[in-house]
Amino acid sequence: MPESGREMEAKFYVGDLERLLSRLKEQNAIVIQSRILEANIRFDLPDARLRSEGQVLRLRRDTEARLTYKGASTREEGVLSRVEIEFTVGDFEKAGQFLKALGYRKLFYYEKYRTTFEFIDTRLMLDELPYGNFVEIEGETLDSIRLSADRLNLKWDRAIPASYHELFERVRRNLNLPDHDLTFAGFSGIRVTPADLGIQPAIDVDR
Repeated sequence: MPESGREMEAKFYVGDLERLLSRLKEQNAIVIQSRILEANIRFDLPDARLRSEGQVLRLRRDTEARLTYKGASTREEGVLSRVEIEFTVGDFEKAGQFLKALGYRKLFYYEKYRTTFEFIDTRLMLDELPYGNFVEIEGETLDSIRLSADRLNLKWDRAIPASYHELFERVRRNLNLPDHDLTFAGFSGIRVTPADLGIQPAIDVDR
């Protein structure tokens, strides 16, 4: 998270993950967190107030457990900006129990593999989700994020404003899937196309 406490990021769908990894290697990107499986739980109040107001309360477990709050986002030239407050907690399970004791309920559970890079003046995350691969670029300024995207030949006009939860909802509707958590086991044998997600790849297949 940037020192300003305000997250700025752009997200892109990547059909060819190996091609992007090759470009990162060519550009001397530095791995600061090797590929790791994340478990994420989004919480909300019973009246879904946080989601309706564009806010996020998330509990995550990877190398450690983290609790995160994100305020409602604004969008400028493809970049999402929002207040973010994040800190580590000692016990993932007890943190979840704590939130439930305060009246919060699980909204959504999802898994993803993430590899994190330091690239130019940004932090770049390669996310492998059950329905596809994505890259998120976080930085202090719009210009730094755009420069990183340009260096990787990502089509800027194909930046995705939707959250992973919103994309999952699209897939569920388009493929008539049951309302379940977003897990790799749950998507076993299911093929998801960019059209099912309502998005376009940021890297053309012929480039």
